[in-house]
Amino acid sequence: MPFTRINGKMVEAQISPGQRVYSQRGAMLAYSGQVTFTPDLMGGQGGVMSMLGRRVAGESTPLMTVEGQGRVMFGHGGHHVHVIDLGGGTPAGDTLYVEADRLLAFDGSLRQSTMFMGSQGGVMGLVRGQVTGQGLFTTQLSGKGSVAVMAHGGVIELPINPQQPIHVDPQAYVAHRGDVRNRLSTALGWREMIGRGSGEAFQLELSGHGMVYVQASEEKL
Repeated sequence: MPFTRINGKMVEAQISPGQRVYSQRGAMLAYSGQVTFTPDLMGGQGGVMSMLGRRVAGESTPLMTVEGQGRVMFGHGGHHVHVIDLGGGTPAGDTLYVEADRLLAFDGSLRQSTMFMGSQGGVMGLVRGQVTGQGLFTTQLSGKGSVAVMAHGGVIELPINPQQPIHVDPQAYVAHRGDVRNRLSTALGWREMIGRGSGEAFQLELSGHGMVYVQASEEKL
């Protein structure tokens, strides 16, 4: 069930019986038809463990379940919205890694779980969480379906391949997908030590096969 882009800051979902959409609470702007909105207390399809993982880390983002039949328009805080379609070319779909506060809405057919940042990059994975302000957990959405994410200033998609890793400012990182390894690299030299550097002492290096989504700003949501 793809989202339809209304403009750069709003998307629309067509809800049919038997389908559901999860969205951030308060993200509904308008709707028509017989549609219900209920708080999701179980962490989406991630269930109890998904909810508890984020609650322990203080990183829970409240969701609501949208069901029924009709049209629903979503947006939040005037942020730019970018739609990502997962699983179009593979039978099993693929996986998107995205911060919970970046999620505007996503297809209920997608499987939701959480990933501990230390599982990718060990200690540096934890450091990355602190440097970026993203915390100790990130959200995984797997399967086939659509995801609407929020960003400042719009989003650019950059392909990742083994021959050419992509380096991203951690504050500009939004999400990535595919078979990708990510680690925090440093460019700390004598200029940074005396305050004459570029200010880009840390970069997020992504390598493998996939795509990274980067916003046109270093501002957090």
